[in-house]
Amino acid sequence: MQTKHGMDQAEGLRSLLMVNQTRLITVVAGKQGIGRTSVTINLAAALARSGKDVLVLDENQAPNNLLDRLMLSPHRDLLDVAQGRCAVQQAVMRAQGFSILPAARVMCTLNQLHAVEQQRLEQALTEANNGVDVMLVDAALLQGHLAVSSGLATGVAMLVVVDATASGITETYAMIKRLALENARLQFMIVVNKAGSELEAMTVFENMARVARNHLAARLEYLGCVPFDAKLQRATQLGRSVAEAFPSSSSARAYLELAQKLSRLPVGQDESVAGIPTMLQSLIRQMGNGEMARVLN
Repeated sequence: MQTKHGMDQAEGLRSLLMVNQTRLITVVAGKQGIGRTSVTINLAAALARSGKDVLVLDENQAPNNLLDRLMLSPHRDLLDVAQGRCAVQQAVMRAQGFSILPAARVMCTLNQLHAVEQQRLEQALTEANNGVDVMLVDAALLQGHLAVSSGLATGVAMLVVVDATASGITETYAMIKRLALENARLQFMIVVNKAGSELEAMTVFENMARVARNHLAARLEYLGCVPFDAKLQRATQLGRSVAEAFPSSSSARAYLELAQKLSRLPVGQDESVAGIPTMLQSLIRQMGNGEMARVLN
């Protein structure tokens, strides 16, 4: 039996292991239209305003991906880096206080990369994350047998975006169930987007958490909610984060609270031994073993 002192000591050791190590968080959603990309952009901006050095990995293809939302046009991406066509610094873009690294093409071809290209990819991501406090991944949807996403990697924290619609809740729970049963993932952070009220958000979360606990032995943790806000929609139209465009708005305050809460959360046990090499090796191993298609079917 582990004592409280032993638990505190273990948590302290995990914290020591995380010194100078980037915290990797994948942002996922069960369906289109819930607001995964919006949450990634605005959480990255809020974390940056809180003093964090943030790198965003954009796994999604244009149009309407994270780069499109910010009205940015990349000339180089992570596949160019892996193939030796440019240095990683030439592929990294800056926007609103944080960095962005386009990764859609390399994720689609990950299992086709030669060993030297995989090594370049690992080295490039490690270099890009040097000095970074948080890497957020705007993850590709986990749908279809050809889908590839860092959301399937082990040892990486997962932030699930859900809304209060019936389809949003159903599709989100289906994704959590699939990852829990087929990919052995049992910890999920939850953000309720476009919430009518805190009470509505808590009701959505508590219902999902109860079902997941009873049927999946999965642990859902409530990170917070983002209210429906016309200022957020306007910021999106302007290609800016709401914290930059309308810092006093309700949604900007909500994102700052989310960023602060995320920064205070203890590091999970899996995260303490995770990192860029662990994430990439996990994905490559799954694809090599044919597990990716089984997980997503």
